[in-house]
Amino acid sequence: MKPRARQQGSALLAIMLIATVAFAAVLLAAFDNSGLQRARDERTLAMLAQASEALVGFAATHGRLPRPASGEPAGDGLERAGACASEADCTGLLPWRELGLPAQDHWGRGLRYSVTPAFTAAPLSRTALVATKRVLSRDANGRLFFTAGQESCSLAAQCAPAVILSRGASDIPDSQDEAGNLAASVDFMQRPRSSAADAAGGAFDDLLATVSLPTLYQRMAAARTLP
Repeated sequence: MKPRARQQGSALLAIMLIATVAFAAVLLAAFDNSGLQRARDERTLAMLAQASEALVGFAATHGRLPRPASGEPAGDGLERAGACASEADCTGLLPWRELGLPAQDHWGRGLRYSVTPAFTAAPLSRTALVATKRVLSRDANGRLFFTAGQESCSLAAQCAPAVILSRGASDIPDSQDEAGNLAASVDFMQRPRSSAADAAGGAFDDLLATVSLPTLYQRMAAARTLP
């Protein structure tokens, strides 16, 4: 092979090697980001489950659910003083210090918390109180359906007494469904993660948990804090 041909061949091999390394680096970064994202999701879901359990434990001790905390990004972690005047007034940040929980989720933000106002005043009467929080999702065609509660909450068809929400990785809501969760006080969205902006409801990475009303009443009754 002539020297010039050898030089051209060597240059081509070098370019191919660089391209291969760059492509592998992109794939590895994507894999690492995906793995990190899954790990954060799993840890946050565990934190949400822990928060739900802590709220039930608080109610078993105090005869009611706590009111939200105030302040950003995580506040002082203490429930706000005074009764909730409305659903919106009973929506804010999780009172993490009251519950013995971390101040922030795995994206560095306080968990959001919305509770039915009547469930924050002791004593609770299971024959009179209606839990008001509803959770929706979307089917494959983008149509909404309930995963907690239903169109109308009543004594005969209860919804959830409280919802805990992590906003995920997005600092600012970048979709209809995420913006809806940030502004919600009654109806919340819970659906699979999606990075597709053109998906129904837009991209989505919020995570959510509810407090189970039957579990709440069962634990409070066992602790004798439910009349």
